[in-house]
Amino acid sequence: MPRRSAVVVGAGIVGLATARELLIRHPGLDLVVLEKEPDVARHQTGHNSGVVHSGIYYTPGSLRARTCVAGAAALLAWCDEHAVPVQRRGKLIVAAAEVELPRLEELRRRGEANGVATRVLDGAQMCEIEPQVTGLRALHVPSTATVDFVAVARALAGEVHERGGRVRCGVAVRRIDAGGRRGATVETDHGDLPAHAVVACAGLQSDRLAREADPGGPAVVPFRGDYWVLRPERAHLVRGLVYPVPDPALPFLGVHATRRPDEAVWIGPNAVPALAREGYARGARSAEDLRDLARDARVLRLMARHWRAGVAELARDRSPRLLVRALRRYLPELTAADLLPGPCGIRAQAVDRRGRLIDDFVVSRAGRAVHVRNAPSPAATASLAIARLVADQVDPLIG
Repeated sequence: MPRRSAVVVGAGIVGLATARELLIRHPGLDLVVLEKEPDVARHQTGHNSGVVHSGIYYTPGSLRARTCVAGAAALLAWCDEHAVPVQRRGKLIVAAAEVELPRLEELRRRGEANGVATRVLDGAQMCEIEPQVTGLRALHVPSTATVDFVAVARALAGEVHERGGRVRCGVAVRRIDAGGRRGATVETDHGDLPAHAVVACAGLQSDRLAREADPGGPAVVPFRGDYWVLRPERAHLVRGLVYPVPDPALPFLGVHATRRPDEAVWIGPNAVPALAREGYARGARSAEDLRDLARDARVLRLMARHWRAGVAELARDRSPRLLVRALRRYLPELTAADLLPGPCGIRAQAVDRRGRLIDDFVVSRAGRAVHVRNAPSPAATASLAIARLVADQVDPLIG
């Protein structure tokens, strides 16, 4: 391998952003992105609500907080430069009960520590921004935006090509041999590829690709989130983004309302364990995925710890009326008749050895491979910043 080379596994937004960053740092690098699907952004990148998060939720100083804030600024500037439309709508986080007020204040404090501008609103002030919303108090986050992340991914793939890289779709990676002194080997269904460095941004399959290098590392538990869509004639109920105050014990933001770039208003998602890592149809099951879940002690410990929250989420998943009841705490005009079935997403959530949900991004190096082990929301927002962190670990491998 006389020419410096790298393989990136996964053409989601993190993989494509990483490929771009490596090509910027190493002009002339022989780089290829491998994607098993026929197009880019077929999984987490293409199945989310499109929110460019501000960074208000995350523990100050954490990797998640730092990369979200920096990544959001970089992403919005990149979108402007590449003519990818962005809607800067702002967000309300609404406290509907007294018990939520201390948690709302904690979010305000986190926002201040993370450099995110916010404004505390009373009931009358929040109605000026969202006339149909009611609550005791709200936190206004004007920097929150929405974007079509599939459009972002395709534009990133275009930039990878322009900088001399390649994106090969329809190529499935079976194994990464990263133990060689001089190089690694990526085994695929289209033959083996040698490389000086490999980056695995495999999302829902990340633990399987990393298992040989780090068998005791995090396990992926897939969480399914189903969305509903407001009927067009009722879309006026939400102008921008409206969120509840989240449960601090869980890494999910609660059922919320989002006006997307196409002006459709999505309601959701719930968060229930998925029976298939890549099964987007309701009721989808995978024998392999179910077997992995049932055999993993980490997953069983997780279920034991959070079974009450899981039962509540399953109930809302089965009953739109229960979903509406949760939303009517701050959108009182909403009815079950206003909802139409929408799309769904599956989130790759990493779980540690004790069965605890891992709250931060996890990037690890094993031999000549760098594995992105946990990159749930806000990874799309933070993708350009995550790419810099990953590239920092790859740089020594390719010189």
